[in-house]
Amino acid sequence: MREAERKAVRRELDEEMRPFRRAGMERNPTNELLRTVRQVLAMPLDEIAGKMGVSRSVLLGLEVSERRKTISMRSLARMARAMSCKVVYGVVPEGGLTLEELAEERQLALEKAKKASQRKGGAGGASGVSGASQEAGQQVGELASASQTFAGSRVGANAEGAGLAELAEMLGKQERG
Repeated sequence: MREAERKAVRRELDEEMRPFRRAGMERNPTNELLRTVRQVLAMPLDEIAGKMGVSRSVLLGLEVSERRKTISMRSLARMARAMSCKVVYGVVPEGGLTLEELAEERQLALEKAKKASQRKGGAGGASGVSGASQEAGQQVGELASASQTFAGSRVGANAEGAGLAELAEMLGKQERG
């Protein structure tokens, strides 16, 4: 896929996933969703079990596996269907970012890693290119890891909003200082 196409698809997905991004900012946006939906619909376990052709204990097991985040998509969809519902899911960047913002941060982090690699003498022949790529990938991984650590150690929402580019800048200042 070309960059122009990727950008257009990212924008479309960002628009479609807007409600999911909001939900994704919650600590546990779908915690015990099956049980909650069952209860608010006032649907007894026996009714759902009958529609699914399973026992009550199987349904309780599905609710437990959902809470533990081990439920399969198939089981989740079957139970939702038995409650006259359907499963709709989304995949969104953490921290409320859009895909476009995340792509920009990744690009900045990769460029920074590449420049750092070149400063360390990574430019050159075929082995230099391969070494530079490995080091760039490692530095991106370190930045991502640092973003998770950093997000939990700074002041509330501001820390969670810190992007890879900001972290790269902060880490660069720490290395120099």
